[in-house]
Amino acid sequence: MDSSLLLAVAVGVVALVVGMVLGVAYSRLSAQDRQKESARQLQPAADRAGMPGRLREIYTLISAITSTLQYQRVLDTALDLSSSVLSSPGAPADKLVSAVLLFSQSENKQPDLTVGSARRFTPADVRQVLPGTAGLVAQVIESGEAQLSNDIGQDPELARFVALRACKVVYCLPLRAGLDTYGVLLFAHPEPNFFSQSKRELLDIISHQAVIAIQNARLYTDLAQEKERMMEIQEDARKKLARDLHDGPTQSVAAIAMRLNFARRLMERDIKATNEELVKIEELARRTTKEIRHMLFTLRPLVLESQGLIAALEAMAEKMAETYNQNVLIDVDPAVIPEIEIGKQTIIFFIAEEAVNNARKHAQAAHIWVRLKPVPKEKNIIVLEIADDGVGFDVGAVDASYDKRGSLGMVNMRERSELVNGVLQIDSAVGKGTRIRVLIPLNEEGADRLRRGG
Repeated sequence: MDSSLLLAVAVGVVALVVGMVLGVAYSRLSAQDRQKESARQLQPAADRAGMPGRLREIYTLISAITSTLQYQRVLDTALDLSSSVLSSPGAPADKLVSAVLLFSQSENKQPDLTVGSARRFTPADVRQVLPGTAGLVAQVIESGEAQLSNDIGQDPELARFVALRACKVVYCLPLRAGLDTYGVLLFAHPEPNFFSQSKRELLDIISHQAVIAIQNARLYTDLAQEKERMMEIQEDARKKLARDLHDGPTQSVAAIAMRLNFARRLMERDIKATNEELVKIEELARRTTKEIRHMLFTLRPLVLESQGLIAALEAMAEKMAETYNQNVLIDVDPAVIPEIEIGKQTIIFFIAEEAVNNARKHAQAAHIWVRLKPVPKEKNIIVLEIADDGVGFDVGAVDASYDKRGSLGMVNMRERSELVNGVLQIDSAVGKGTRIRVLIPLNEEGADRLRRGG
């Protein structure tokens, strides 16, 4: 074969082989590109497909937290679901440490943070009490915003928790609604990057829903306690009525019966003495009638419904003078009456009546003053004051027996003061008379000032 022909054949074979190699390579590259493009096109669809699952998870979370009215179950559910939603295949939440810290009143009347519920806390951790005045917790409470920290060991309050010593990061969220701060949610983990942006957003949702659930649970608990307290008040009122009937009209009616029997026998021997005895019986019957009418008045003062609080207080003073010869002086600023709700006026009347009745029975006072006026420089708070010039008493000794229901009058006044969000103050000493003051808010602003000690 000619050398030039051989060269041409060789070049052709080489070209064919190179073309085949390039073709295979190109087809492989094209397949990879197509796979990448397909993946890019399918990724948003996958994301969209995953969204309903995440939304369902959040919806389930919210439903679980808000579906119970039991206070402790709300706290436990919030922590359990937090662990559930934070867990993922690449970062399991089995090492997550969590707690709900809530404000409560301690013996020194200062609000402290106690552990309401916790996960992976030691028994000693659960018993810890934090003032909430320093470190991360104080910053979150003051700012009202969630904060992340990687410096647990140097925190003056969080360092007290043994369970947090193995953790590298802590995320703290406030439990706040309006002006009320219930406490904080605390989450910690050994992995320093565990709390990603998406996880923090989920915890934010949990904290907001937990606050709503806590409010609902507290309202339900307060209503249940209020119902029990109202039942106790009604029972105490029945006992008081029975005691008053026994000590007053019942004794008087029994005395009338005995005197009538004596007059009947006396009539046979001495008509003049019988006449005198009948006069005494008539006077006793009139006094008994007055006592019964006074009791009926205190049970339901119709004048309060028809003529208002001032007229009811004045009628109460007149009946005290008429029935018991007790001097009661009424001093009410008429300008405050339109500012007081009708329901509050009724409770104010019963507080005043209870205090006056206690003074009549125990104080041996020549005078009892009932005053209702605005608190100086406070447009949202009024004060009900009942004062006497009697023998006084030891307030500490009476308060010591409060839990034993040693003084039903004191108990009734305290509970009725709470019904109007009021604050009861008692100032007395042996031989120096007594002054009872009830600070009563007219609206939410006034109630908030009283709660905060303003």
